[in-house]
Amino acid sequence: MNGRIHFTKGHGTENDFVLLDDPDGALDLDAATVVALADRRAGIGGDGVIRAVRSRAAGVDAAADAPEWFMDYRNADGSLAEMCGNGVRVLAAHLHRAGHVTADRFALLTRAGVRAVEILARPATDGAPWSVRVGMGPARLPKTNRQVEIAGLRLPVTDVDMGNPHAVAFLPEGTDLAELDLTRRPALDPEPAHGANIELVSTRGPRHVAMRVHERGVGETRSCGTGVAAVAVAAALRAGDESREPWTVDVPGGRLEVGWTQTGEVTLTGPAQLVADGTTLI
Repeated sequence: MNGRIHFTKGHGTENDFVLLDDPDGALDLDAATVVALADRRAGIGGDGVIRAVRSRAAGVDAAADAPEWFMDYRNADGSLAEMCGNGVRVLAAHLHRAGHVTADRFALLTRAGVRAVEILARPATDGAPWSVRVGMGPARLPKTNRQVEIAGLRLPVTDVDMGNPHAVAFLPEGTDLAELDLTRRPALDPEPAHGANIELVSTRGPRHVAMRVHERGVGETRSCGTGVAAVAVAAALRAGDESREPWTVDVPGGRLEVGWTQTGEVTLTGPAQLVADGTTLI
């Protein structure tokens, strides 16, 4: 795909995206274009690309009662992704600002299913953060005996499926989370058939943890919304916490809150910022 493309750049706790407004599905968004857009030196730069497109025009198998808008999310390497918790918040802010959606509560279709979003606060000035809560769906905990190798350690993993796969490992006391080398992907044993996002976690206090993440198809990112949700689920399980009280999760790009509804759905609350609009010739 060549020609002028209008875009918005946004991020959620510094997990950043190139967002394309394509209501009627006119863009032919192939993997090469995604890679070019996400390139931090030769393109716009981002951890992924989000296409805002109406479900009926998205070329996906959508039910007749599906939400109007579909989040077509691609990793920076051009691969399709099922879900992105930070990306959903950024997309929700974009849809509101563009006038595509006016209600504070609405639903979005993703490859992982329908996700409910709620605008909690709008920015006072352009470029300031929105506050958005996302219904992340229920967590699934596949039973595996997986381990991860990092910094000479071999750690047990809790697999958590948030619509996309996560491998969560808790660091031993005294291990410095900030000093870990995530320039290369840590090895998982056994390796999942379709890969996984890998989260490494340190305890900070009661219902409070910090994490870093190596994302499938991207590398280390400053934040990962589904990863934050997966970490909170795994941390609550590890602590024997069945209270459904919120957990705080710190990431290099900021802080997010994970909660649970009365029916057990995981929720993710945090900022979304739209920082630039422009046109690219890619």
